[in-house]
Amino acid sequence: MSPKTDTLPASELIELLFFAYRDFISDPDTILGEIGFGRAHHRVMHFVDRKPGLTVAELLDLLKITKQSLARVLKQLVDAGYIEQKPGPEDRRQRELYLTGKGQLLIRDLREPQSRRIVAALERSGCAEEDIARFLLAMVTENANEQIAMLNAAQHKPRSGARLVDGKPDTAR
Repeated sequence: MSPKTDTLPASELIELLFFAYRDFISDPDTILGEIGFGRAHHRVMHFVDRKPGLTVAELLDLLKITKQSLARVLKQLVDAGYIEQKPGPEDRRQRELYLTGKGQLLIRDLREPQSRRIVAALERSGCAEEDIARFLLAMVTENANEQIAMLNAAQHKPRSGARLVDGKPDTAR
């Protein structure tokens, strides 16, 4: 197999993923660049938003980065007023992370062009969102699938003090 003439299976899909990711992240990159932040800041804010109260240890596991790398980015986000840290309820040494109001506005601004891009791509392609989600889930590791399930569960968890009816939040208050 000559490297110049033969390609491995899925080479074109790999290339498409590179270009899709480049374009998908371009709008947030521009917004973040204007305030001196980058993709690492975006990832931290995304996961803190997906699971308010996420601990630093959980975030390290999600991002697969060193404590040193996270510490720098987290300090910048806290100092700029986008994230706040609170001690854990059982273990005061544990730090739980929450977006501030300012952080919630920024993450909304970062997601808006990405959401628009996804909706437009779904419409142009004729693909169903569920099919694309199934494909992407099939690409990630079992550990990543478990992490995604944890984040999805956090999004559907009732707020503190909310009453459950048949396992769902009671909205008839």
